Amino acid sequence: MPIQPAKLSDPAVRAFVTAVNSHDRERFLSLLAPDATMADDGSDRDLADWIDEEIFSSHGHMEVDKESHGGRSLVARYSNDTWGEMRTKWDFTVADDGRISRFETGEA
Repeated sequence: MPIQPAKLSDPAVRAFVTAVNSHDRERFLSLLAPDATMADDGSDRDLADWIDEEIFSSHGHMEVDKESHGGRSLVARYSNDTWGEMRTKWDFTVADDGRISRFETGEA
């Protein structure tokens, strides 16, 4: 049974998942620190290119199955038009101002 985004523990992560699932690029970008970074399968990627390709131009969607570390680590079924659905892990670093400074994802 997936965890509804509104029930996720960490406010920044909750807003991240909600923005992904509603395809709200403006809201998504507002959640990130100005110097935010990310990695996919252990390799740092260009944040702007990655979010465009993997989330917004390909209709990304997250169904969260499990959260840990105060809601800053997720296991989710992630799907998009490019790759279909896969089981993924997500780890978030949230800055003092409540914005996400880094996220890492990859196959779970």
